[in-house]
Amino acid sequence: MRTEKSEALLNRAKKVIPGGVNSPVRAYKAVDEIPRFIERGEGAYIYDVDKNRYIDYVCSWGPLILGHADPDVISAIQEASYKGTSYGAPTLAEVELAEMIVDAVPSVEKVRLVNSGTEATMSAIRLARGYTNRDIIIKFEGCYHGHGDSFLAKAGSGVATFGLPDSLGVPKDIVKNSITLPFNNLDTLKDAFLSYKDNIAAVIVEPVAGNMGVIPPKEGFLEGLRELTMNEKSVLIFDEVITGFRVNYGGAQKLYGITPDLTCLGKIIGGGLPVGAYGGKKEIMNYIAPEGGVYQAGTLSGNPLAVAAGIATLKKLKEPKTYDKLDEMGDFLTKAIFDLTKKYNIKATANRVGSMFSLFFTNEKVTDYNSAKKSDTKLFASYFKKMLSNGIYIAPSQFEASFISLAHTYSDLEKTIEAADKTFKEL
Repeated sequence: MRTEKSEALLNRAKKVIPGGVNSPVRAYKAVDEIPRFIERGEGAYIYDVDKNRYIDYVCSWGPLILGHADPDVISAIQEASYKGTSYGAPTLAEVELAEMIVDAVPSVEKVRLVNSGTEATMSAIRLARGYTNRDIIIKFEGCYHGHGDSFLAKAGSGVATFGLPDSLGVPKDIVKNSITLPFNNLDTLKDAFLSYKDNIAAVIVEPVAGNMGVIPPKEGFLEGLRELTMNEKSVLIFDEVITGFRVNYGGAQKLYGITPDLTCLGKIIGGGLPVGAYGGKKEIMNYIAPEGGVYQAGTLSGNPLAVAAGIATLKKLKEPKTYDKLDEMGDFLTKAIFDLTKKYNIKATANRVGSMFSLFFTNEKVTDYNSAKKSDTKLFASYFKKMLSNGIYIAPSQFEASFISLAHTYSDLEKTIEAADKTFKEL
């Protein structure tokens, strides 16, 4: 497999872009590889500048649920572009997308479009603080909510310890109102409410964790979050930037039957273009300017190209049996790869929810960040390299999700299983 052009581009990029990449994980540092510079995508496949072809399970980190360059999405973008790329003014299309989101997502009665998932989560916690007139935000270890200052905090070893900055440039005064707790653990949340009663504005969670690998909620965890926040008059925020319209047309909240107060969306609702959204109960959303005193704005919010792509995507996802098909393919591939790890005595476990899945190189069941961290990252790096050389493109980190799109076929899945068989045999 040739990588000369990708390597040359990386060296060129490093002269003008920090690390040569515009998002850290793209640098392939965790797997000690040369990042592939992608030239184009089509269906379930991507092609790099060295003309290598890969079956893609990154799918632009989730949003390309229809696959690359879906004809209906491309047509919608083209049609919208002929009318102009941005107005900084209201449009019919943004109202139509908002109506589709309200119709689909149980918790959303009103929605505000923004430009990214990070912008959605930042805005949601500001809204929660404004609505409750409280300061503290609770989040969970391993759940990533974007690079907003309030989220770049890590907790100490004690229960409900106030956060310390997890990144240079984040003032302690900002993260002092962020508490990080173990995912899938209700007891620590109960303790936090006892310790900081009447000052917890919100609890934010990925209902299915996707940023420490795929980790589903334990039975009763989401229900417990809903009960505790309701009793304490705190806002429950589901960060469904990854899971929204990915695991179910109405998101993880529809799949599990738990309705939060606010929901953050992104990825799929832009059909691969930059977009985000946050929405929820009218009584909370009415606190946003110009109706209320919580300020949030954005010149490119509701961008006509992104909105057009989102509408085209959601229309196709609403077709009957869409999620049954994705679930069946996810089950088929995950089981087959896990069976191969047993065949070759590879220590591994697999987690899956719908069309998102992760293979963890550990014998233990992965239910939270601590158990995920026990994975053999060196073994994953070897697995990654061999799969890549066999034409399979997965995320270059043990702690990321893989995704199946509607463009994948069973032939693609079988080729992936063959590559995994070859890889595990060599490992």
